[in-house]
Amino acid sequence: MTREEARHIVYTLTENASLRRHMRTVELVMEAYAIKLNENVERWACTGLLHDADYEKYPEQHPTIIVKQVKEMGEEEMAHAIAAHYTKWNVPYTSLLDKALLACDELTGFIVACAQVRPEGIASLEVKSVMKKLKDKGFAAKVERDEIAKGVELMGVDLQEHITFVIEVLKKNKEELGI
Repeated sequence: MTREEARHIVYTLTENASLRRHMRTVELVMEAYAIKLNENVERWACTGLLHDADYEKYPEQHPTIIVKQVKEMGEEEMAHAIAAHYTKWNVPYTSLLDKALLACDELTGFIVACAQVRPEGIASLEVKSVMKKLKDKGFAAKVERDEIAKGVELMGVDLQEHITFVIEVLKKNKEELGI
């Protein structure tokens, strides 16, 4: 699958600009991790971009619609990772792609939320601020901290290093993302 094909799917299924931005942020972080880990950059980026593509139109069926569509395009590994990006769905984590998507999804959204409450946005966001906000259950209350913890554990990365990595990727793209 090409990114052009993935973007077409996103724009067909998702009108909400905030949700599109979330998927784009996860795409960027997954792309950066693929480069760092010498993985398939297009596959990792497209997986990040598509992971919530069916959420707006089919919230009760999410992620089955997008998983089916990705499978029909012959992208089994991507489909599996998307099917596994929430631990409560009880899909086994069999590849680094599965684990990375879980580790990046909620945390990336959380870091964007942290950036949005700062006057300078992400430009001055530091790891210690994110760590402090993670302990504040009232901040970005819908973000499931246990999903972040499980993703970091499964991917085998240090939480603070992971946060630093995500912040740096988002900083490089702050103008496009509006953060």
